[in-house]
Amino acid sequence: MRVSVVVPAFNASATIATCLKALLAQRFSKPDYEIIVVDDGSTDDTFAVASGLGVRVVRQPNAGAGAARNAGWRAASGVWVAFTDADCAPARSWLATLVGTCERRAAVGAAGKTLGLGSRSAAAKFCDLDGALDAERHLAHPQFPFAPSGNLIYLRSALERVGGFDERYSSYEACDLHQRIMRAHEPMPFCYEPGALVLHRHREGWKAFWRQQYSYGRGYGQFMFHHSSECRWTLGHELRAWGQIGTLGLGAWLPPRDDAALHRRGLFVKKFAQHLGFLRTRLDARERAKW
Repeated sequence: MRVSVVVPAFNASATIATCLKALLAQRFSKPDYEIIVVDDGSTDDTFAVASGLGVRVVRQPNAGAGAARNAGWRAASGVWVAFTDADCAPARSWLATLVGTCERRAAVGAAGKTLGLGSRSAAAKFCDLDGALDAERHLAHPQFPFAPSGNLIYLRSALERVGGFDERYSSYEACDLHQRIMRAHEPMPFCYEPGALVLHRHREGWKAFWRQQYSYGRGYGQFMFHHSSECRWTLGHELRAWGQIGTLGLGAWLPPRDDAALHRRGLFVKKFAQHLGFLRTRLDARERAKW
């Protein structure tokens, strides 16, 4: 088996059929790839929808996205393991482009370009404007580069070598995994391939977007605990964070008349939610003890 595609899913019955139909339509030799859905304790029809489309489904009690991805790659038989999400729709050339790039470049992995799918609401349009899932931008981070896990591929042997995703994380586990893989596989490259396109269904409402960003903030706080020798957070950092949030908040609730105004509003919601989630983790003694 050349490549396994892992899709973690929790209560994803509304979107997973679109994802799986896109994966089944890949321009890739059918005997050379498999699709593994990991049903992470769903209480809706996720299992019925996925199994009805003829893909392999692994079921487990709810344990989070990192644990679901681990269950998927451990069940995989491919040399490569590609990850996407149940609210995504990969382009038909996605898999061939990712695998081909990795094999040509002798890379440990690669990430592709992710764009919005049907972004009609203000919150979803903000995600497009902000480039929330822009792997090229995230991979350019000077200290902790990574790629979002909805459009990502690694050698299975690399995942096995580092033990996969750290299941203690509530989010941000992709960043932690990428650091460990790259440090364990120097000097092998990791590639950004914009031709490997995935469409992602962003959160439609501000309330759902807030919950998502709050979770990201909690995960970032966990990352800073885990990598405390490389991450500093001082009173100065805290004051600057609140100063930025306050500045963004001054005009956040004016009716957005153009894309720039919408971006300011969305950035305020994003930064405020993330920082509250971050503080929730930083001030939680039980969280600190986990790391």
